[in-house]
Amino acid sequence: MTNRTLEEIYLDNNATTRPFPSVIETVARHLGDNYGNPGSRHAAGRRARVVLQDARESIAGILGADPDEVIFTSGGTESTNLALFGFATGCDGVIVTTAGEHPATTESIAELGRRGWTTRTLDVDSRGRLIPEQLDQSATWDNCRLATLILAHNETGVVQELGRVSEECRERSIPLHIDAVQAVGKIPVDFHELGAASLALGAHKFHGPRGIGALLLRDGCQLVRFEHGGHQEAGRRPGTEVVALAAGMACALEIWNDDQAARTSHVAMLRDRLQQGLEQQAGNCTVNGHFEHRLPNTLNIAFPGLDGEAILVALDLEQIDCSLGSTCSSGSAEPAPALVAMGCPEDVYRASVRFSMAVENTVEEIDEAVRRIVQVVQRLRESASVA
Repeated sequence: MTNRTLEEIYLDNNATTRPFPSVIETVARHLGDNYGNPGSRHAAGRRARVVLQDARESIAGILGADPDEVIFTSGGTESTNLALFGFATGCDGVIVTTAGEHPATTESIAELGRRGWTTRTLDVDSRGRLIPEQLDQSATWDNCRLATLILAHNETGVVQELGRVSEECRERSIPLHIDAVQAVGKIPVDFHELGAASLALGAHKFHGPRGIGALLLRDGCQLVRFEHGGHQEAGRRPGTEVVALAAGMACALEIWNDDQAARTSHVAMLRDRLQQGLEQQAGNCTVNGHFEHRLPNTLNIAFPGLDGEAILVALDLEQIDCSLGSTCSSGSAEPAPALVAMGCPEDVYRASVRFSMAVENTVEEIDEAVRRIVQVVQRLRESASVA
């Protein structure tokens, strides 16, 4: 029997995070005080416009962008759609990407494929890092008109080195879009330093409110509009801006930025403690991804011989919140594309679980999580051996 009095331990922060109390307060305050339409030419509109511009400037300053390069959106998925469909003019060409991108990217590319575009997929090594030798091959860039890559992987936490990709794209005048949804608010991100044409982020991944994100679009880059309406966001994204959510996103990013070193150290310590505890007590297990170039909060680990779905269900009964990978692709019986691309054997990628920590997690929670996870794994192995 499962002990339902167990305290819930939330280790699924790559799916979403709980907004900080000050973020909630900021959103509520601006909903009440600055309810005006920022496009209106009266006092209430001007007050709202000041709040919106302050949020834009704060986000730009932290992420190494100019304020005019910040386009507010509903989140990371819309930002990536806005960039890919905005850059993909015409009905043909090659899109360069990597295997295992987020569904916001893969589904957009699939739709562009139905419109005549071709996908060229770059390989990653066994640790999930891009193989750099591919970038030296002229065939990689033949007829390439768009490139899109993920900076920090949502499932494995692997962080890519995109400097070479950016350089190749700039030399060939190829727009490069970067999915930085899992990176922003976890590791330093400098838009101008990355050299990309565009970059996507979403507030709810770093303790901001859900329903707000941004696309950073390099000055001089143009997007073809596929949504129509008003002239908000300098004519690049129609619809009345949600001032309160923009202020909440800026607040969350400021909180991270003001204390990023201590926060990074804390979540990395928790991740390592969880990993070491499972490696020492859970028997046969395999950590997926790069040990050095990864997000400080993410642990993707496999328990070969077991079924990931069964592990997930059993952990849910034990009040451990985690996932098998991208929540946007949950419900799919297909193995995680990122793990397949890394060459993981079937008994590994079908037995992999993702744990993602946040600054709110404690050492006591991690130690208790290790205890429960070990019990679940041992119980499932015993059941499998009997069967």
